[in-house]
Amino acid sequence: PARKADMTSPVTGGDAGDAFLTVDDLTVRFPTEDGLVTAVSNLSYSVELGKTLGIVGESGSGKSVSTLAVLGLHDRRSSRITGSIRVGGTEVVGLSEERLRDLRGNQVAMIFQDALAALHPFYKVGSQLSEAYLVHHPSASKRDARRKAVEMLDRVGIPQPDARVDDFPHQFSGGMRQRAMIAMGLINDPSLLIADEPTTALDVTVQAQILDLLNDLQREFNSAVIIITHDLGVIAEMANDVLVMYAGRAVEYGPVKEILTHPDMPYTWGLLSSIPDVT
Repeated sequence: PARKADMTSPVTGGDAGDAFLTVDDLTVRFPTEDGLVTAVSNLSYSVELGKTLGIVGESGSGKSVSTLAVLGLHDRRSSRITGSIRVGGTEVVGLSEERLRDLRGNQVAMIFQDALAALHPFYKVGSQLSEAYLVHHPSASKRDARRKAVEMLDRVGIPQPDARVDDFPHQFSGGMRQRAMIAMGLINDPSLLIADEPTTALDVTVQAQILDLLNDLQREFNSAVIIITHDLGVIAEMANDVLVMYAGRAVEYGPVKEILTHPDMPYTWGLLSSIPDVT
């Protein structure tokens, strides 16, 4: 059954016994001159291998802040994180930086929404892919890493990957850069892939290609996927479960068909009613 809540009660996840990622009562705060600001409050959810969770909500609702916490990417000096985040049985909250670096890429990877900003403009795409591979495979040769980079570019549909591997990011189109980011995320076969607005600023045809690619790769790798988006159409197409966030809280969480067809929260109604009717 769907798990739902009003705005004063946190949504809690169901049985997470088989989940690869379990987030329990996560709260993220940032200190400011006016005191601590709560960006995420009492958030709980889980994702199993082979399943997709869609996180939807307006800008500033806490979607990206919560998933950055999963990778331990918040500066410990400027954030206060409580609760529990377990990735493959490993508790992330309080984990050492060395262990976090090992976790990122190997078990969890993230596709950022602005591929042009995420890729370094001064280094060739293949060099950046190779570096991501060598960090977790220090015994591999540079030749092996380059071969792996070409293989991954080919797998995500980059034409002539053996030649394009030596291109710089600005020589790739927007869709190709996003494919390169997906290749980088998957180069170490992580079990959890987080895609933060992966189709932002792409035209409709390319968006569909990227989403089809993510679906195909998930089936191939049997990975757990979290997709963050404003687009409920993407959620309806890709996700098994959906988490609706508002003001740093989860307001609805459950199977995507039930939440999108029988929403309880007025905020979810508003999101659904904002979809253009082309009939």
